[in-house]
Amino acid sequence: MSFLDVGSGQIVANAAESERAAFIQRTYLHLGGAIVAYAVAVTFFLQTGIANAFMGVLAGSSWMWLLVMAAYMGISMLADNWAHSGVSRERQYMGLGLYVVAFAFLSTLPITRALMTAPDTLTYAVVITAALVGGLTFTAFSTKINFSFMGRFLMIGGFVAMGVIVAAILFGFSLGLWFSGAMILFAAASVLYSTSNIIHEYHTNQHVAASLSLFSSVGLLFWYVLQFLMAFMGDD
Repeated sequence: MSFLDVGSGQIVANAAESERAAFIQRTYLHLGGAIVAYAVAVTFFLQTGIANAFMGVLAGSSWMWLLVMAAYMGISMLADNWAHSGVSRERQYMGLGLYVVAFAFLSTLPITRALMTAPDTLTYAVVITAALVGGLTFTAFSTKINFSFMGRFLMIGGFVAMGVIVAAILFGFSLGLWFSGAMILFAAASVLYSTSNIIHEYHTNQHVAASLSLFSSVGLLFWYVLQFLMAFMGDD
């Protein structure tokens, strides 16, 4: 086990050019690895029938949905805590891996619906998400603006969105096209915020935590782009 010094590293914005470039490279390499692992995990859940069984368990049960959401939120917080851990590098990778698997499992729900009703929407969602992330990444790196001030607004927006989702589950109404559109804007802001933090806020030894933050933002964007496309085409 490789133990870490919690106080090691320095803020990326204050690091030497070579250290900053190395940190950013490590972060995006880990993001790429997380995306590949996510695709493998989703494929596994789909091909083994686990995804269909999961959908069956959730069908018509609002309380089960709430339980799944609560479990996912708990796992996400644990994974983020591990990814920021100063105990060991292994603990950080456990956090990243835990989150990737949990998100892959949960996202089999919209992916399965898309494959059953309109498979093309899955490809469109991947392309649109990649284009949006590319544009937001270019914006963050080219303007060099520190968007860390968005954190408070994103936190408030996240609580509001969660409240709406819980209300929809409890009272059985559809969130629809407009909610998905609003959440795309929220997720895009989250990607911009996470990317900005990679440039300005993280320590140079926190590439695992940085990649988890960026992966979760990209994943959220993909989720709602897919939901929007299915709602737009009348499949959700």
